[in-house]
Amino acid sequence: MGEVTKEITKGNSDIFPIKPPDYGRFLVVSLGTGSAKAEEKYRAEDAAKWGLLGWLTNGGSTPLVDIFTQASSDVVDFHIATVFQSLQPEYNYLRIQDDTLGGIVSSVDIATEENLKDLVEVGEKLLKKPVSRVNLENGAFEPCLEITNEQALVRLAQTLSKEKRLRDIRSPNTPSKAKVKAKAK
Repeated sequence: MGEVTKEITKGNSDIFPIKPPDYGRFLVVSLGTGSAKAEEKYRAEDAAKWGLLGWLTNGGSTPLVDIFTQASSDVVDFHIATVFQSLQPEYNYLRIQDDTLGGIVSSVDIATEENLKDLVEVGEKLLKKPVSRVNLENGAFEPCLEITNEQALVRLAQTLSKEKRLRDIRSPNTPSKAKVKAKAK
């Protein structure tokens, strides 16, 4: 969104002209890579006693890496959700993420045939789940609509297709208009 807004502000001719913060015209699909089940792995009382090494490795995990990785994704989702929910085009933002993964499927670097099949199954199930959004009051990812992720993706695809047709009709660079201009010369 930031990069598109910069290009609009610069007047990039590849971007159809809209007012820079006109987020009602943005459609954003955010596909997560999935993450391990949000468990209460770390207790504040224990973490308060960790030294530098405890933050780097603790009980077979890497707390500092875990926290930064999850926080980065959460902050971006929270920011975008806030923008879209506050400016009223909240249905133009779709985040699809499974944060309940466990075992091997929660690892991003195991590319065995079995794990890839399991990941496909996870994705297919995720499509059937209801659309969820971050609750701006408590930060939890909660179901919010009566439609599935699959139905929401179809709706966004239809919106994009309609927008493309409208832009083609309005654009002076549409192939049929370009042919007419060429013949007129």
